[in-house]
Amino acid sequence: MVKIRLALVVTMMMLVTLSLFPASANGAKKLYIGGSMALTGAYAEDVAAILAAFEDYMKYVNETKMLAPWRVEKFPADITLELLWRDDELKPAKAMSIYEELKAKGMLVFRVSGVPQAMATKDRLNEDKMGATTMAAGSYLMRPPQTIFTYYPIYTDDLAAIADWFLGQWKGPGKPRVAYLTADTALGKTIEVPEMEAYLKKIGYEFVGSQYVPLVPTAPPTTQLMWLKEKKVNLALGVMINPGSQPTIKEAVRLGMGPHLDYKITFGMPTPSHLPVFAPAMGEIGEGFVVAGGFPPLDDISTPGIKFCNDLQKKYRPEKRVTHIMYLAGILEGMIQVEALRLALKEVPFDKLKPVDVLNRGFHKIKDLATGDLSSTPLTYGPSRIEGVDAVRIDQLQKGKIIKLGVWPCRHLY
Repeated sequence: MVKIRLALVVTMMMLVTLSLFPASANGAKKLYIGGSMALTGAYAEDVAAILAAFEDYMKYVNETKMLAPWRVEKFPADITLELLWRDDELKPAKAMSIYEELKAKGMLVFRVSGVPQAMATKDRLNEDKMGATTMAAGSYLMRPPQTIFTYYPIYTDDLAAIADWFLGQWKGPGKPRVAYLTADTALGKTIEVPEMEAYLKKIGYEFVGSQYVPLVPTAPPTTQLMWLKEKKVNLALGVMINPGSQPTIKEAVRLGMGPHLDYKITFGMPTPSHLPVFAPAMGEIGEGFVVAGGFPPLDDISTPGIKFCNDLQKKYRPEKRVTHIMYLAGILEGMIQVEALRLALKEVPFDKLKPVDVLNRGFHKIKDLATGDLSSTPLTYGPSRIEGVDAVRIDQLQKGKIIKLGVWPCRHLY
């Protein structure tokens, strides 16, 4: 009898002790963020930075319950975030299987990485009413708008902004001639929609045609560049990642092609050719290269979001800092996923929350989400609005330095 009473006393003491801790400490309430990460393949460096940012942002929210230093709203104190992810290896089929696995584990938000993975999963995500973030901001996401949300402009809007900027400084003679010089992949070909070509012609360009470069060239794209010369192209637009754009611009310079060289031509691309990655690698060789839809450089400490990113790294990874610009993209995706969860929890109890609730009462309710100027404008989403920003930042490499040219409106070309 004494042993039984003693056991009861010990049990009661343990229950009292546990009750002193918040529910999150007991693991009672947990929500997942993250999703599919392409840590193998051409985007490995980009995605590794995104993953690191997800980790740091999750720790920040769990420890402080704050969402950002400039925000007053708080994440629920009794809920803990956990990062859940898998490497999709740039394989669409694997991205699909990862989605099914993580959904079965109770994930209420998701992320997709490259264009092929997004194209493979977007209809299933839409059927399941699962909101997702992505770094693959192609126009295909808006035909029609479904449940994958972007935080920088779609590629066609990036290129339209470059075209607007270039036309504003064009002095002739005649109409400027424009062509596509783009990656020979689904990523590069997302810009080949009738609306893009029609816009270029409408504002005063003569459209010449397209040339394609492998995503990661194994030989200089001499033939494609000489085609631009032969066609007397003034502005070349395309979508490439840095392993494609860097050798392409190097070969263009060797051929005497550039805004400052014998053959006057400007090359403009969207943010997969991240200028903060391009600039250190290329230096003054890349003079005049233009990138639209990018993020502020990591050394721009006057930007609140950059200071936040630097503070996070100082606290959580002081000895292994991430210098890749896509760390900012990871912070933005983390912010969006967490904000969608927070807003949905205001209307639906934790134990009843479903993906459709997070979509309709979370993602679709995000209005003017302040990002500390990491994105070109605050983020706003809705059932027919998956492009979170409404303006495009344009930067140019000038004498080895990144110079912000300004911000141009999104033309919503898809």
